[in-house]
Amino acid sequence: MSVSPGSEFDQNSVQTLAMKDVSFAYPNTGFALDIPQFELSSGERVFLRGPSGSGKTTFLSLATGLLEAHSGIISIAGRAMPKRASKRDAVRADSIGIIHQQFNLLPYLDTLSNVLMPLAFGRNGGSRDSLSAARDLLGRLGVPSSLHAASARNLSVGQQQRVAIARALLGQPALVVADEPTSALDVETRDAFLDVLFACVKEAGSTLLMVSHDPVIGERFERAVDLRDVAKISFGASQ
Repeated sequence: MSVSPGSEFDQNSVQTLAMKDVSFAYPNTGFALDIPQFELSSGERVFLRGPSGSGKTTFLSLATGLLEAHSGIISIAGRAMPKRASKRDAVRADSIGIIHQQFNLLPYLDTLSNVLMPLAFGRNGGSRDSLSAARDLLGRLGVPSSLHAASARNLSVGQQQRVAIARALLGQPALVVADEPTSALDVETRDAFLDVLFACVKEAGSTLLMVSHDPVIGERFERAVDLRDVAKISFGASQ
């Protein structure tokens, strides 16, 4: 495992994620994040660490277009992140799978419908039979077929987590971003989960960027990056 902020910025190469001279600040809080340069190459598995409250979730939100950068360039697989929110949504739907800490499943939909949801917003299913692909992903992640028609609200926390992962991976997105996805798992289950996640990401040909407070997880990644090495973080004069 190497520990570095990223490779040299190459204007002629197409990275899965490229951030250049990116800045963002929350109004009236004093918190600001400046990212001179950050890149992820195709197929990389990168672990992003940093203390609680340091801006990791803000970093991920900028990378995925959930937040609009005040300045700079962000691109996904060579496609520049637009300024307009609806167009950022389209980039995210086509090219990014997100595993949220709180899962963000729709409780009134069943398991399969939650997994298939990205296809309704434009992501290519990556298979002639998207339903079959969704079922296969759920099976590999340990969600039995008996739960495929179950309402998401009736799933356990661990099962909801696995459904969220299947949803993120369906359609083979260029980038998969995971925000504290193992927080609800014990050590043994966590390790087994990472094994499956890595295998699924590799098979999909996706790049993985994961944030976690668990430093042990970083040992499983090809590259570990401290947010403070790639971003200047300001908390205002009172901090």
